[in-house]
Amino acid sequence: MIPSATQPSQLKPHNKLLARLPAEDYKRLAPSLEAVRLLSKSVLQGPEVPQQRIYFPGGGVCSIACMMADGETVDVAAIGNDGFIGVTAFFKAKVELYDTVVRVPNNAVAMPLTAFWREMERGGAFADAMTGYAQAFMATLIQSAACNALHPVEQRCARWLLDIHDRVGRPEFPLTQELLATMLGVRRASVTICAGGLHHGGIIDYGRNRMIIRDRARLETTSCECYAAVKRHYAAILQ
Repeated sequence: MIPSATQPSQLKPHNKLLARLPAEDYKRLAPSLEAVRLLSKSVLQGPEVPQQRIYFPGGGVCSIACMMADGETVDVAAIGNDGFIGVTAFFKAKVELYDTVVRVPNNAVAMPLTAFWREMERGGAFADAMTGYAQAFMATLIQSAACNALHPVEQRCARWLLDIHDRVGRPEFPLTQELLATMLGVRRASVTICAGGLHHGGIIDYGRNRMIIRDRARLETTSCECYAAVKRHYAAILQ
């Protein structure tokens, strides 16, 4: 499933990476950008969807999903308005090994690979911002590997909810327990127990296809150290 596209009269950089660019740089890029709608469960890149564009989300959440031979899936990184989808464009890879899936639908800006490579060769603010994000993203992957190996599902669940909350920018967002289980790589029953505990503690509320963060501060204390560590990575590199 490919994103649905529109032709906006004027693009506004809701993505934080694009918003950081000097006005003249963004103006130069604008003709190469296209506003798109990223639909839930869409696969933007993967073995069956060759990379042709990169995407700058303006909200919502996409994630890189790793599927095992038995069909079990776990998400290894979340991508939102703080980054871009398609870091492998740096390597001009001809084959995508993992799927990038839309988990929470959102608006985004798409950029052809040819335009991306041209800007990277040009250097300057755009190239600096993309390179900085790629470095922060690699740090996130390393932290996630340690987190999945060492921390209990309750803490990882809280961390993912915080990651989604940050990127969506509002306390209520569409998310099922089944999808959260897929993102965490655990059984639905495990997520039911975690969500139930957070709900009874007044930290979250949930219903059919929705999640509500009621007490952000307590959710942070419930999370493992990895949430704060990743935030420090991004702050140190991107600021």
